Amino acid sequence: MKIACIGGGPAGLYFALSMKLRDPRHDITVLERRKAGSSFGWGITFEPRLLQKLYRNDPESAREIEQAAFVWHEQFVSIRGERILYDGGRDMYNFNRPDMTRLLSARAQHLGVRIDYGHEVLSASQLPEADLILAADGANSRIRQANPNFGTDIRMSQDKYIWLGTDKIFDTFTFHFVQTSGGWLWAATYGVGSKFSTFVVQTSPETWTALGFDTMQASDSLATLEELFKDQLEGHRLMGQVGEVGNARWLNFRTVSNQRWHDDKVVLAGDSAHTTHFSIGQGTALAIEDAIALAENVHRCDDLGLALESYEQQRRAEIRPAQSQARLSGQWFENLSRYIALEPRQFAVLLHARCSPLLPPLPPRLFYQLQRASQEVVIVRKLRKRHRPVVKRALPPATRLFLLGQHLGEFLSEKLEDSGVLGEAKAERPVFPTLATFSLTPGKSSRGRTPL
Repeated sequence: MKIACIGGGPAGLYFALSMKLRDPRHDITVLERRKAGSSFGWGITFEPRLLQKLYRNDPESAREIEQAAFVWHEQFVSIRGERILYDGGRDMYNFNRPDMTRLLSARAQHLGVRIDYGHEVLSASQLPEADLILAADGANSRIRQANPNFGTDIRMSQDKYIWLGTDKIFDTFTFHFVQTSGGWLWAATYGVGSKFSTFVVQTSPETWTALGFDTMQASDSLATLEELFKDQLEGHRLMGQVGEVGNARWLNFRTVSNQRWHDDKVVLAGDSAHTTHFSIGQGTALAIEDAIALAENVHRCDDLGLALESYEQQRRAEIRPAQSQARLSGQWFENLSRYIALEPRQFAVLLHARCSPLLPPLPPRLFYQLQRASQEVVIVRKLRKRHRPVVKRALPPATRLFLLGQHLGEFLSEKLEDSGVLGEAKAERPVFPTLATFSLTPGKSSRGRTPL
C-alpha cells in the first residue's frame, strides 16, 4: 500500500513503523509540519501494560523506550503542610516527549519510512495519490477540520491550565495544592529524565482572573508561578515548551469526539479522533494503542473499508473506560471547592477515588466513610476466608449471617455518626439498613426503621 501519515508525533510514527514491520513493501511517508528536532512537549506517562504491548509489537523500540524511561513508583498529595502517600506499589514510566519522537523517528526511518519535515498539510486534497491517509495531527487536526463528514464535537473545560517544565527533578508523582489570595492552584509534577520534570499548573477561571493571569505576558506568568510555588521549586525555574518562555500558554482543555473516525480512505487516530483529560495521564498511551490496532486491522483485512470499520469499533470499545475516567477526573478538579475543606488525609482519599461514578452524587464525607467501610469489609472477608473451617463448625448459618450484619451495621453507624455526614446528606431514613433490621424468619421481611 501507499500510505501517507499526517503528523510526526507518537501516533503517526508508531503506525508507520508498525505497518513496515508487518510488510516492508509498504510505501510510507510521514509528513510533519515542524522542522526535524523541534518536537514540543514535556512528559509522556504510561503504565507497564502499554510497555508489554510495545514489546509484543516491536521489541527493539520497546527495549530502547524502557531503558531510557524515568520510572517512579509512588504518588503523593501535598496540601496544608502535609505530604500524603495516596497511591503506590506500581511502576509508572515517564518519557520526555521530544526524546520519544526522536527515538520513534529513528526506528521508523531504519525500517524504510520516509519522514518529510517542514511540510504542513491543510487538507487531504493537498496530498499525492495514496491508498490510505492517517490523520494523526492532534486535537487541532487540519485534516479533520477540513472534512465535515467526521462530525466533530469539541467541548471546552472551565478550568485553566498551563503545561510547563522545570529543571528540578521530582522523583515521584505529586499533586501540590497551594492556597493564594485569589483561591487555590494546584500543580502535577513528575520527573521525565535526569534533567527535567513536568510541571502542570491548573486552577479555576475565577482564581486565574483574580491573580491577574488574564492580562499577564508569558514571562510574567512564569515569574508569578515561580513565586507561588517557591516552596515546591526550591529555587529552580519554570520553563515553557522546549525551554521557550514564549511558548507557555494558559489553555482550556478541549474534549474532542467524532461521530466517525474514518471517511473513505482517511482515518483518524490519537487526539485527532479523541482526547482524554490530562489528569489521568493516558493520552499518549491511547494514541499508540490506536496505531497498533489500526496496523493490525489493515494488515489482517484485505478490504480497506472493512479494516477501518473494524479498527473504529474495536478502539471505541477499548477506550470507553478511560474516557469515562477522564470525564470524572476532569469534573472532580472543576469542582475542587466541594472537597478542599476536607482534612488532608480525607482529601487525598477522594483525590485518589476521583474517577468513581459514586463520588459526584454523594456528600464527600459520606463517600469517605463508605470508602473506609469497604476497606473494613475486605479485611473481614480475608479473616473469614482464613478461619472459615473453624467458623463453619462453631456457628450455624443463620447466626453467622446475623453477626456479620450486626458487625457491619455497627461499624457504619459509628463512622457515619462520628463524621456528622448523616446531617450533611439530609437523610430522613437509614442510608443502609443493617442485616440486623431484617427478620431472619423465613417468609417474613419486617424492615425496621432504626437509624444508623
